[in-house]
Amino acid sequence: MGMEPNHRAISLRNVIVRAMLFGVFILLLRFVYVVTIQDVSETFNLIGIEPALKRSFRSSVDQYFQFPVGETVDESQKRLWTSKNWRKTVDFYSLSFQDLLKQSLISSQSKALCVGTKDGQDVLALKELGVSDSIGISLNPSPPLVIYGDLFQQPFPEDTFDFEFSGNLDSTHLPENLASEMVRTLKPGGVLVLQTSHAKDMYSFNSFIDLFKYCRVLQSRERNTTSLGVLREIVLIKDENPYMDVVSESVNQCSVPEHKRKIARMAEPLIMEEPLKPWLTLKRNIKNIKYLSSMVDISFKRKYVYIDVGSRSYGSSIGSWFKKQYPKQNKTFEVFAIEADKTFHEEYSKKKGVKLVPKAAWVRDEMLRFEINGEDSGNGRGMGRIQMDGSNVQGRREVVEIEGFDFAKWVKSNVDKRDYVVMKMDVEGTEFDLLPNLFETGAICLIDEIFLECHYNRWQKCCPERSKKYKKTYGDCMNLFTSLRESGVLVHQWW
Repeated sequence: MGMEPNHRAISLRNVIVRAMLFGVFILLLRFVYVVTIQDVSETFNLIGIEPALKRSFRSSVDQYFQFPVGETVDESQKRLWTSKNWRKTVDFYSLSFQDLLKQSLISSQSKALCVGTKDGQDVLALKELGVSDSIGISLNPSPPLVIYGDLFQQPFPEDTFDFEFSGNLDSTHLPENLASEMVRTLKPGGVLVLQTSHAKDMYSFNSFIDLFKYCRVLQSRERNTTSLGVLREIVLIKDENPYMDVVSESVNQCSVPEHKRKIARMAEPLIMEEPLKPWLTLKRNIKNIKYLSSMVDISFKRKYVYIDVGSRSYGSSIGSWFKKQYPKQNKTFEVFAIEADKTFHEEYSKKKGVKLVPKAAWVRDEMLRFEINGEDSGNGRGMGRIQMDGSNVQGRREVVEIEGFDFAKWVKSNVDKRDYVVMKMDVEGTEFDLLPNLFETGAICLIDEIFLECHYNRWQKCCPERSKKYKKTYGDCMNLFTSLRESGVLVHQWW
């Protein structure tokens, strides 16, 4: 009985200690909360975000977390939303969108779409700036800001949005498909904003713009980012009457743009003096060639095409040179072999990835008479010159009839300016007919790079005189090369 007061004192002391520890715990929790909020607030102040936007962000986060259980993000997503890096990305987008608001290119009444957004930072940036009717689509949704959607078949009707944004074109293998779908869902007069780490040279910039049919450039600028380096930001506007057919003054005329003319001036020097051993000299010259794809970025082309005119055997240039040596920037090329000589046709039937055109490239559709050379080292024969009549056939060479086709028309039917087109031409003197026709029809503007073997009356090994096989001189060839380059066509001497 005498010990009972001590037990009561100890129990009371324990209660007091526990209460004090609980109070300390509560104070610690409050301290951690205050420090966290202050840290986020200081981050906002450092980048100049106004208090109203801070409140808007917290409100957005609160609303996000209060969604029904089926749509509420998991704990990792919540941590992401409150991280510094996530917020910095939101602020990066905010700066871009604020400029557009000032220019009245977007307003609080705009219906906006962010295409291929990762976590919805761009969507939240728009909402914070008052563009409340904003949504993102991605194959990896992040509701409620980002819904699931196929970027190439957007779940929206035509002419839905006033504003669209994407920084996703760099990561897609089908930029033309993505661009086409964005233009489809954008209203006439609507604005597109695109960010890319490519499009740094004028060639790739124009290739990028060509993807967006019915759109024109409003402005372009570079923006520095911490994680992505320098980005090119391009603002486009969709034509008010985009689907009206525009009839040009002449469908056969084209003007090679200045950026292509500049590239042609950057090419390797032409061999102006006639070489004594032309085949050997020109073959060695391949080391000096400045390929277009080594000077510019070709990422934003719709497709990649190689046309071998006068291809002869597969190993003549397709297999031995283009497949192995041409710098392709990891692009897959569609290959056309244009060869009229039946001697080589069976070989091409066994080659995958090559489409044979078993006719002779010409300026119109008609039957042509060709002489057969008995000097082809690979097969004992080969196509020679076109014979418009029975004259000037040397010796007893065989003459055959071959179907010719309108090459310029074929080019315009198979490629357009959104494609990257490389052409090699070895046509036994017909280049003096085909190339002027490509200019006259406007087809020349669709070809990015030409490797041309020019045929002229060379000195013969056997005799102290020039060959009578070709009437053109080396000077005529140089005039052809020079005129092509002066017109903005990147052409290389070939053998």
